[in-house]
Amino acid sequence: MLVSNIGTWMQQITQLWLVLVVLDGGARATGITLGLQFLPFLLVAPFGGLLADRLPKRNLLIFSNAFMGIIGLVLGILTLTGVAQIWQVYLLAFLLGAGKALDNPARQAFVSELVGPEDLPNAIALNSTSFNAARLIGPALAGLLIHAIGTGWVFVINAVTFASPIIALLLLRYRPPHGAVGQDTGGVISRLSEGVRYVRGRPDLLMIMLIIFGLGTFGMNFEMTMALMATEVYEKGSGEYGVLGSILAIGTLTGALLSARRKHPRRRLIVGGAVIFGLFQIVAALMPNYVLFAIALVPLGLITMTVLISANTYVQTTVPAHVRGRVLALYMMILMGGKPVGAPVVGWVADLFGAQWSFIGGGILTIIFAIAALVFIAPRSGIVVRPRFRPRPGLAVIVDLPRPADTTAGTAPDHVPPRGPGADTGPRAAA
Repeated sequence: MLVSNIGTWMQQITQLWLVLVVLDGGARATGITLGLQFLPFLLVAPFGGLLADRLPKRNLLIFSNAFMGIIGLVLGILTLTGVAQIWQVYLLAFLLGAGKALDNPARQAFVSELVGPEDLPNAIALNSTSFNAARLIGPALAGLLIHAIGTGWVFVINAVTFASPIIALLLLRYRPPHGAVGQDTGGVISRLSEGVRYVRGRPDLLMIMLIIFGLGTFGMNFEMTMALMATEVYEKGSGEYGVLGSILAIGTLTGALLSARRKHPRRRLIVGGAVIFGLFQIVAALMPNYVLFAIALVPLGLITMTVLISANTYVQTTVPAHVRGRVLALYMMILMGGKPVGAPVVGWVADLFGAQWSFIGGGILTIIFAIAALVFIAPRSGIVVRPRFRPRPGLAVIVDLPRPADTTAGTAPDHVPPRGPGADTGPRAAA
């Protein structure tokens, strides 16, 4: 996956550069491209989760990687022959997104089949570490290759990298655990509805998914917003744009490695991290020059990955195996599926008010969604926020979490002993 992810990041950067600069599509076309790539997470991801619960995950992953490799090859041929048009990039971006929407739930759930429950949080973090190590290399390499050999060959190279996970999956010595493939005989709609009903019955999951929706829809449009900041605000080229992606990856890789040491995810980290993310994104947008903007991306990437891994781990460790694929599909649908709305809106804001506002607006909206989740949903999941004036002003976040009755993976401990003067000493504990 490390090799394939390097190619995927190269394609992501090169595809947006193709639309923005080579085909002169502007910020709005760039936003539409990014939105179409993530639209399948709304349309296809639920069925990807259903297939992940019903079919052998290894076979599904082999198919999805082969499909995405073909998409990269087609885009490379169109670009090399000089016939690529924006509508073709739109179509191929949508098809690439469909492949990812099928691949992602199966790949996420596959991790929990390869390791035991006690190692799952660490495995999820290490999986993210691989992804972000690729992010450290891929964008910068894409920027160099665009300058050296052109956009078309970068797409071809990405197509070749998909052979790496396919070969690894074929060579893997692996026996699916009992119950890894679903045995229910209900209809498609009823099985999809089962996953939705499960999430609706878990206010803690609803709170996390609302926060993740705000973060994914408006905050994490980095590929587009960094391109706009590099070209329009700081007047840089493809090389500097690619370097920004790698600098962001320094932060995300650090966040993934730190998360690998964390045994249990905590909801307060998810809520607080989303607010801090929004604040750092606003600060980054106000940086007066390219160097300071690049430096500001490091803590932004660290916070992003801390929130995402904590949320993903919480979902995987508190959801039973028989619906895990569908719940993960809903999670990915909410994380990525909002981009078809968020990315064009962010692109429109950049066209209307300037590239800096694409960053500032994303940060503000992420904070709003985190606060809304804390105010409207958190009390239903046992979290109470109350003011504290002694011994010093602040907020005490108290958790009274009912354990889900039908989990097989166990509930992630969200209770820790209260500390400090005036702490609760009853059955509730600080979040």
